[in-house]
Amino acid sequence: MKFTTVVAFILVLLGALTWLLIGLVGFNLVDFVAINSLVVSRVIYVIVGLAGLWMIFYSFMFKPFNDLK
Repeated sequence: MKFTTVVAFILVLLGALTWLLIGLVGFNLVDFVAINSLVVSRVIYVIVGLAGLWMIFYSFMFKPFNDLK
């Protein structure tokens, strides 16, 4: 399960960086990587979205932030 969480965390970070680039300079990293393919872009967005859902699930089930008090 740790491997899944690390991969999900990396994907969520990449998703956040993509939104940062879109907001700052209008550059969509997903379209660049997917070479403007609609199907590939959607697959990437779905995978990053699932990673975000996994991180939400992980944070509620395992409470990794309890030590920050």
